This record gives sequence, C-alpha cells and structure tokens, in this order.
Amino acid sequence: MVRRSGAVLLAALVLLLGLGAYGAGAQGDLELSRWDAPGTESVRAAELLRQEHGRGNPNLALLVTARGGHVDSPAVAADARALGKELQAHRMVTEVNSYWDGGSRALRGEDGARALILARLEGSATDTRAELDELSPRLARETSRITVEVGGQEEISRQVSAQARQDFLTAEVLVLPAVLLLLILFFRRATAALLTLGVGFFSVLGTLAGLRVLAQFTQVSTFAANIALVLGLGLGIDYSLFVITRYREERAGGLGQQEAVVRTVATAGRTVIFSGVTVAVSLSALLIFPFFFLSSFAYAGILVVITALGGAVLVLPAALARWGHRVERPGEPVGGGRFWHRTALRVMRRPALTAAVVLGILLLAGSPLLGLRFGLPDERTLPEGTASRTTSETIHREFAAEPTDTLYVVAKEARQAGSGTARYAARLSRIPGVHQVDSATGVHRDGRLIRPPGDGDRAADPAVLEVVPTQAAMRGDVPELVERVRGAPAPFDAVVGGYPAETSDFRDTLLDRLPYVIALIVAATFVLLFLLTGSLLLPLKATVLNLLSLSVMFGALVWIFQEGHLSGLLGFTPTGSIEPSIPVLMFCVTYGLSMDYEVFLLSRIKEEYARTGRTDLAVAAGIGRTAPLITAAAGILALTFAAYATGGVVFLKELGVGTALTILVDATLIRVVLLPASMRLAGRANWWAPGPLRRLHDRIGLGDGEEPPRAGPGSPREEGACGPYCQGSSCGHRVRVTSGVPGPD
Repeated sequence: MVRRSGAVLLAALVLLLGLGAYGAGAQGDLELSRWDAPGTESVRAAELLRQEHGRGNPNLALLVTARGGHVDSPAVAADARALGKELQAHRMVTEVNSYWDGGSRALRGEDGARALILARLEGSATDTRAELDELSPRLARETSRITVEVGGQEEISRQVSAQARQDFLTAEVLVLPAVLLLLILFFRRATAALLTLGVGFFSVLGTLAGLRVLAQFTQVSTFAANIALVLGLGLGIDYSLFVITRYREERAGGLGQQEAVVRTVATAGRTVIFSGVTVAVSLSALLIFPFFFLSSFAYAGILVVITALGGAVLVLPAALARWGHRVERPGEPVGGGRFWHRTALRVMRRPALTAAVVLGILLLAGSPLLGLRFGLPDERTLPEGTASRTTSETIHREFAAEPTDTLYVVAKEARQAGSGTARYAARLSRIPGVHQVDSATGVHRDGRLIRPPGDGDRAADPAVLEVVPTQAAMRGDVPELVERVRGAPAPFDAVVGGYPAETSDFRDTLLDRLPYVIALIVAATFVLLFLLTGSLLLPLKATVLNLLSLSVMFGALVWIFQEGHLSGLLGFTPTGSIEPSIPVLMFCVTYGLSMDYEVFLLSRIKEEYARTGRTDLAVAAGIGRTAPLITAAAGILALTFAAYATGGVVFLKELGVGTALTILVDATLIRVVLLPASMRLAGRANWWAPGPLRRLHDRIGLGDGEEPPRAGPGSPREEGACGPYCQGSSCGHRVRVTSGVPGPD
C-alpha cells in the first residue's frame, strides 16, 4: 500500500464512486417484514385459511364514527356500506367484514356511536404498505354524516416504518456534524478527522452496495440499511482512530513516515483485523434466528466489518503514506495518556476495594433486569397523536372486544369439522379473556349460545372458528391467552392462528433460540481471545465483564422503557414489557463492540508485558496508551446511537439509549477500572494456560509473535523505569529493586 499509494488511492476513489452510485438504490431492493415465524403453528394456520378457505387475518381497520347520530341510522348505514364496497373493489383487498353487512356485533362500539369495517390486503409487507401510502389518505375522510379513521396492524406497521425512516434520517443529519467536530477536537488536525470520516463513509457505501447485491438472492430487511449507517460510520471511525493514533505514536518514536505506516499496519492493523472478526462473529450469530429481519442485521454487520477493515488497513495506510505529515502533531509526547496511566496505577494500588465499589454500582444499575418481562408490540410503539395509534386507542376505549386481533381455529381437514363444534365453541368462549366465539353453530359467549347461526353475523365456515378476545386480554398476557385457546380440547385436529398467535409464536421462537445465540457468541469470542492472548483467564474475565456491562444495558431498558421512568423526558408511553427482538439485536451489537475495545486494550497490554514482564506496568502502560483512544471512539459511537433517542419510535429509543449507555459504561468503568483491578489481583495468572493449550497457542495463535515472558524472581529487567510514562515522582510512585525486578512502592 505504501509503495503503490497513488494507485491505491485512485482505485479507492473509483470504487467509492461506484459503491455510492450502486448503493444509492439499495433501499428499493430491500423489503419490510412481519411478525411471523416460519414453520410455526400460526403460519400453518394462515396458509390453511388462505389456500383452503380464501380468508385471512384482517390487517386493515376502518373506524366509522356517526356524526351526531347512531351507526344503525339508515343514512350512516348507507354511507358505511358504500365505503365497504369501495374498499372491496380495491385490487389488493381479498376480504371485507363490515358491521353493516351482517358482521359481528363485536364490530360495534358499546355506545353505538362507532363501528368497524375490517379488511385484508393480500401481499407482501413491502407491497401492502406501499399501497397503503396512497390508499390510507383516500379512505380517511369526514363527511356530513360520518368520520372515517384508518387503523389495523398493517397501517400501524406502515406508520412505524415511515416514522423510523424519518428518525434515522434526522439522527444522521444531527450526528454527522457533531462527529466531525469531535474528531477535529481529538486529532487537532482537520486532515486526520476527514480521513477518519472518509473511512466511515467508505464502509457505509460499501455495505449498502453489498446489501443490494444480497437482495438479489435473498430477503434483506430495509432496517439493515439503517443499521449499516450507524455501524459503518462507528466502526470505520473506531478502526481509523486506532490506526492513526498508532501511526502518530510510531512517528513520535522516531520512525520515518513510510516506516511508521508499515509498523502501524503490522501492529495496530493486526489488532484492528482481529477486533473486526470478533464483531462479525457476534453479529453473525443472528443468522441462527429464522427471521430475515434479524438475518439482515447479520448480513449488514459482516459487510460493515469487511468494508471498515478494508478502509482502515488498505486505503488509510496509503493515505497516510501520502499525507501522513498532515495528521501528525509535532512535539506530541509518545503515548500521551498520562491521566489514564495514573488512574490505572491508583486502581491497582487498591484493586480489591476499587473493584468492589465499581462492581456494587454496576450490579445496582443492572438490578432492574431481574424484573424483565418480554411482551408483544402494539400501537404504543408510535408517538402519541399518530393517526393509527389514535384509532387503535379509540377502539380499545370504546369497544368491549378486539375484533382486529381475532384468533382463528382452523381444522386441518375440513371434512372433520362439524361434529362437536357447538360444544367446542362453548368451551372456548369460557376461556378467560375471550369475548365471544363465532362459528357455524352460532355465536357463543361465556359458554352460552347468544345468537343462532345466520342471525346478524356473517356465515361462518364449518372448519373455522373465530375467537374474539376482550380488550383487557390484549393489554395483558397475550401468549397465555393463545396457549389457553390451543390447549382447549378440540373435536378435530386444528391449528390456531391470527395476529396474536403470530406475535406469540415469533416471541417464543426468538426466546427458544436465544440461549444458542448467546452460547455461540460467548464461545466464539472466548476462543478468539485465547488465540490472541494464549491465556484462559483473560478470555474468561472478558466474558464476565462484558456480561456485566450488558446487565447494565438491560437494567436500563427495564427501568426506563418497561417501568416508564424518564418517559416524559424521552417522549414515549411505557407498556409494562419489552418486545424481545430489539434487545436481542442490541445484545449482539454491544457484545461485539465491547469485545472490540477489549481486543484493543489487551493487545496493547500484551505488547507491553512482552517488553517488561510485569503485569502491573503493562496494564498501566497499555491503558495509558489505549484509553484516550477507546474513550474517544466510544464517545463518538455512543453519540451516533444516542441520536436515535430523539426519534418517535420506541424501538429506536431503546436501541439508542441502551447501546449508548453500554458503550460508555464499558469504555470507562469496565475497561479502565475493573479490568486493571482484576488483572492486578490475578498477577501472573493472567497469562496462564495448561501446557497442551499453551503449545496449541504457540502453533496457531494469532498474536504478533512476541509471547509474554514467563518471568520469575531474579529475571533481568530494565531497572529504574516503570514504563514509558515514568517521570520520577510525577509518575505517582517510586521504583524499588528486589532480586533485579523493579516494582511500584
């Protein structure tokens, strides 16, 4: 890269322009997703409903309000029927169920002022929501007799997607100038800041182009493009910070410009690549889930790492070979992290006490995690005042039942249905949380037949029973209601579907596979850190510290978003539970980023230990050299995530607040306090491994070839100096010599 720097930079520029041109169209090839889990009972029920009965779960609701009258008045009924026919004529609508056309009494509000028209739009999430962009404004209206508001799950999802796109765009517009300013303040050189930001842009554009290519072969979620923006920018900046900082250090140490670049790539470049692998491994674990929504984040994460590494260890070194003199600060001392060096020394003077205090703080912050309750998403994901949320809240408030969330009991073989259906419907209607059951034998409520078949309700299919939940049930434990319906003895072989069943199956599938994801991430990163350090204790401690920082994240999610603290400040409505997919994504992202910083720090500590043979000196020197970089990188990355807390969608607020908090805690209390304290307490045991594993590491280890010395008393040492930061009394300690080994007094 140094010898061919001009050609490399020209090729990078051409590639950047090509990636930008191709990646700009990525959004058009990406897709939206729904809350369904392939292979589950609810999906089989949906397929049976569609293929055998020509029906499906209603995903669009029109709330019709009679202005100054009653929904049963002839004039209101005429307008409502005309609206139903208009909706039925739409090309994507396959089914319409209106209160005014023989629909269920559950479609009528308790005071008679409002009633519902339910419809199903058949098609992919991308197609139906694109159609609703034009259809919803046409359906919402106000006449002299009626007011029509649009709601339903597909309309809510459409507005969530639209709000999320706006939130992402707003966050990026806000964060880019702030990131550039922080980079200039850190480097004190505009050229260094622009090169760093350029690597971030290279990663973002490369990832978008890669996602567009993947979309030609498999489903890729639109939200993957959004996460590519924040991760591409963040990791590109992280890796560039590390490379440029090491380049400055090598130059300050006396190397020429080109030699400094080569040495930087041989040291920091190796570490950056290793760090990138740990992030990619953490995010690739999302592929275990059978949801393309989460798989897409794995694709984006792997592409982000590849492109960020390419920019940091290929393009950036070529740029430094050309313009390195513009990123240097003449007279800058080697290392420059004296504050952090002194902090590490203070921590290691009283490691047990310091660790106990910080550990207590972190455990207290993470304690709300014990009350974590996973739930299902609803309209409160959107900000107050959003049209579809307002419609849903009106339905919750004024209707006894929730017909938009009907559960469908479908016979696997239609010919089996009929015998015993009445008793089965009556049994289902007695389940707590069920308002009524509509079937071919009539409408049952509380175990009684309240309306015979054909009297006021649409004709029911003998092979399909509709279980309409109460409003209270849909605000309570929805999965428990689904399990009760599925557990009721049936006279025929049946499956249960509908939106509540789909979201419950999604949650259960996610949580069932979560232990495997966690085990894979922990095991893979443990192995990678062993290959880096040759130690068993260091990867174990890194895992424990990472899980500790993640407990703070989940504790914050519970305390803020589940229990509702700070809801006024952040502008959201607490639901009493957490939808699980976003925390799972956050776990994979933050675990990878935490290991990112762990690799940066341990690689430098190992390098210093190989030189001095002293754990305490190596830790202090490693932290002194690396902590300024880690805190700057963490601050910038936390800022990019925290910007999402300003958005309107609760999912993005959770992602922004939780991830930003975890990054900051990890880069300060964990890496700068608990890590040196634990390493000081462990001493030389930090580097221990059994003989067979030590020999294995000697053969296949990924270190730089400088193994830590297995020092003992009397080993030769560099006396009179404790490390690169020692300045006598100003260093905070004196040097004593015992058996030739210097140590802090």
